[in-house]
Amino acid sequence: MIRLTVIIATYNRSESLMRTLEGCLCQSLPKELWELIVVDNNSTDDTALRVTEFMKTHDSHINMRLFLEREQGISPARNRGFKEGVGEYFAFLDDDEVPAPDWAEVYLEFFDSHPEAAEAGGKMIPLYEYETPKWLSKYTEVLLSGLMDKGEKMRPFRKGEYPFGGNIALRRSTVEKYGMFSSSLGRTGKKLLGGEEKDYAYRLQVAGETIWYVPQSRIDHVIPRERLTRAFVVRLSKMVGTSERLRSLNVSRWAYVKRLLAEAVKWAGTLVLALWYVISFVPAKGGYLVIMRWNITRGLLGLD
Repeated sequence: MIRLTVIIATYNRSESLMRTLEGCLCQSLPKELWELIVVDNNSTDDTALRVTEFMKTHDSHINMRLFLEREQGISPARNRGFKEGVGEYFAFLDDDEVPAPDWAEVYLEFFDSHPEAAEAGGKMIPLYEYETPKWLSKYTEVLLSGLMDKGEKMRPFRKGEYPFGGNIALRRSTVEKYGMFSSSLGRTGKKLLGGEEKDYAYRLQVAGETIWYVPQSRIDHVIPRERLTRAFVVRLSKMVGTSERLRSLNVSRWAYVKRLLAEAVKWAGTLVLALWYVISFVPAKGGYLVIMRWNITRGLLGLD
């Protein structure tokens, strides 16, 4: 009996996707308890061919299905996974991640033992393919790598905290009650929009639901060299701000105003940290913090 559906939405990353699929193949959870759904979001590379070959090769070891989602965007692709999955729980991976061998098993055991939990999210640890630059601080690292590490203790996320989309899990009953991801948010093709997982967590928290941090369910997020450049920091930061503008306006005009006020507070913190880095003789870290904040603000204000 399938109890857990794992969903991977993918777009033009066939090489890294294969590494993710190998990680899924090594899961400790017995085959009969879970399934893997790959949603190809209009890839123009050899994704469909390689996934099909993988399924044929490993048919006896994994329950796996492939679907093509024509509507572009990670949210529509993930939502397609919701519609096709048969499990009572859903868990999500990105196509540039490697799950720990017990990743799926931990989520299944967690939901079975925590009936009050509507959603859960686990650790996301960056796995750098190249040496990290000197300007990388723990603050810019969260932006670039999706670092999620709140310690080893399992606990509910606090107000204002939320799990990152590359490692989250939901009950089917949660989706049935609160709907799916907003198609107006999330990455679309090469556009680095986000915010779909934050929007979903916000909807759950407003409704009084509990979201848990489950550190034992860990993934490694592979970070290629091209993400560690100034150009990528500028592009991603601006898209973060744009995503926040769209997400908060979807809630209300007042929510957007509050987000602008929060940005002013974040600027104060950024300038203090930047000065501290200068005093500590690592000015590059402070400089990139300012670059990150400035471009988030540009996106938040809708500036070109």
